[in-house]
Amino acid sequence: MGTSGKVPALRRGLDILGVLAEHAGPVPADVLVRELRLPRSTTYHLLAELVAAGYVTHLPEEHRYGLGAAAFELGAASLRHLPLRRLGDPLLRRLVDEVGATAHLGVLHGGEARYVVKQRPARPQTLVTAVGVRLPAQLTASGRSMLARLPAAQVRALLPVRERFVLRTGRGPRDLPGLRRVLAVERRRGWSVEDGHVTAGFASVGCPVLDRSGWPVAAISVTFRHHCPDGCERTWPDLAAQVRRAAAELAARLDGRPVPRKPPEGW
Repeated sequence: MGTSGKVPALRRGLDILGVLAEHAGPVPADVLVRELRLPRSTTYHLLAELVAAGYVTHLPEEHRYGLGAAAFELGAASLRHLPLRRLGDPLLRRLVDEVGATAHLGVLHGGEARYVVKQRPARPQTLVTAVGVRLPAQLTASGRSMLARLPAAQVRALLPVRERFVLRTGRGPRDLPGLRRVLAVERRRGWSVEDGHVTAGFASVGCPVLDRSGWPVAAISVTFRHHCPDGCERTWPDLAAQVRRAAAELAARLDGRPVPRKPPEGW
């Protein structure tokens, strides 16, 4: 990272925040010194100022530094000013034109998937989904694609252990152990699929929108007419690849990164 500019101290402070954002957790000051090629004394002075302002947190017992509450507040404010709907709407419109099926952008709302954007093809089909509708996350492709990226403890907290999950059509994961098995497969694959779990005769493919740390901030899915009897296993890798590209582009736009030519490995 460069440190040019008319206000070098400000630029260097922003560079520090950028490095901290790129790491999965707090880092020692030596990492900042090495990656930014700054004098050690300058690095500690900038860190002290950033800590005092709340943008950086110091963990004295670990001798490490991480992003502070003020930095997260800025991130939340950026999403309010550039909400998912405004950034995702044109991507979903393009995806609909490519695949000829209804596309959704959803977020997790507790243990439910909530749709925030819906785009339909020229000849739409009747679905229960609409902007603002919430459905059990474990039944939807978008919901499961996000659940698959969460720690097991987080999934357990969102979906309390019950004897049985509520089913809409009699299909889908019936309990937490069954859901875990499905999520393990879908996490390795990078995308989720539901066939008749929400509406009989319709299937969906969903992919998560991941931030820099790999956390699912949203998901994109497409829904189309299809029914596969119990015991029939089908996947749609070509369709999933198109959804993944849209999800990767939205992730890049949310994070201010260059749009990737192809989704990162592991999506």
